Amino acid sequence: MAASEPITSGNFTFTPTSIDGVVIVDVKSYGDARGYFMETYKAPDFATGGIDVEFVQDNQSASTQGVLRGLHFQINHPQSKLVRVVEGEVFDVAVDLRPGSPTFGQWEGVVLSAENHRQFFIPRGFAHGFYVMSETATFCYKCDDVYHPNDEGGLMWDDPAIGIEWPIVEGAEPKLSDKDQAHPAFAEWRASQGL
Repeated sequence: MAASEPITSGNFTFTPTSIDGVVIVDVKSYGDARGYFMETYKAPDFATGGIDVEFVQDNQSASTQGVLRGLHFQINHPQSKLVRVVEGEVFDVAVDLRPGSPTFGQWEGVVLSAENHRQFFIPRGFAHGFYVMSETATFCYKCDDVYHPNDEGGLMWDDPAIGIEWPIVEGAEPKLSDKDQAHPAFAEWRASQGL
């Protein structure tokens, strides 16, 4: 799938990003005075769009403005993720950690919101994180492997070597968990992996 060629299947348009395997999914919704209806996932259409994985776990989180979760990954049980926002707005990021990838260490980011209905597909081999831009946000994601709590890895969210351009809301500096504040720098993680 060429990076500049979106694929439309059913109610979905799949747009490849500059990083192979990372895809922005736009969803067609049908609305009237009563509200709206939309499909959020349909396996045959996603397979046509290049996302042919079997999802086995759904997760949901709620966060307040300024919360930054990430950058997270699973070490021995990597997960592909299909993420979306059902309330509020976040800036969502994927960082390529696949050894040998031509985009190793590069990132891709997209604004996901309840209004734009956009989804973001992140394949296995990536670190993931998001920053809440709205007053509150509810974040949902599908995973293709179950979560293993003793298999967590992470990277420093603001490592200049990665250079993520987080759209920090004025007066809403990132609020991180103690664990997320302690993640190693990208260079330290690479050295630990012999990369």
